[in-house]
Amino acid sequence: MHAGAEAASINEFGQPIGAPVPDWERRSLPEATVITGRLVDLERLDPDRHAEDLFAAFAAAPDGRDWTYMPVGPFPSLDSYREWAIAAAGSRDPRHYAVVERASGRALGTFSLLRHDPANGAIEVGWVAFSPALQRTPASTEAQFLLMRYVFDRLGYRRYEWKCDSLNEPSRRAAERLGFAYEGTFRQAVVTKGRNRDTAWFALVDRDWPRVREGLERWLDPANFDEQGRQLRPLRTRA
Repeated sequence: MHAGAEAASINEFGQPIGAPVPDWERRSLPEATVITGRLVDLERLDPDRHAEDLFAAFAAAPDGRDWTYMPVGPFPSLDSYREWAIAAAGSRDPRHYAVVERASGRALGTFSLLRHDPANGAIEVGWVAFSPALQRTPASTEAQFLLMRYVFDRLGYRRYEWKCDSLNEPSRRAAERLGFAYEGTFRQAVVTKGRNRDTAWFALVDRDWPRVREGLERWLDPANFDEQGRQLRPLRTRA
């Protein structure tokens, strides 16, 4: 892992330039089919195995608000969801994963790695669709942690991005809670569902990852939860 530069260097022309990244080599594309955790496993999306569970989990929501800021959905039927899942499962970028609860074996949500840039060691997490059964649970935090750990510790990437509609406050709060830093807003970046979207950019870089990883591991420790599953200490990923 190569830490990013904290201060510029000066070249022979007196110009400020970025610090060297010695011995940098192109990283591998994400290829994992299963990433195993304590509460959940991340499995490469498979419509035959996951679509029915996922549609049932999403259908348990009282309304369609979870899809407002997504480019797809809500899905009115299992067939419509399966059609999307078949197309998503065939994609390599985005590379979609189902979040499978280990206790029940049910798929409760999906997310993906996308905009793969192995030459520069940058990648994005997105298409986050977590059902009500997964939202605001330790399992949802572990799912995000597992993908982050895979990107930084297994693949050796330098930069992990999170982007969302600038009006999507739950997504913005989730990014900040997980340790991502806000980097700015791209105005009129996307037209989605016939609406303008200004896109808020967040990122986590490798020099910050050890601190964020420690905070997530400490929070996810079973000793941090009481018998009712309530946290004893809040998650801290900031310095």
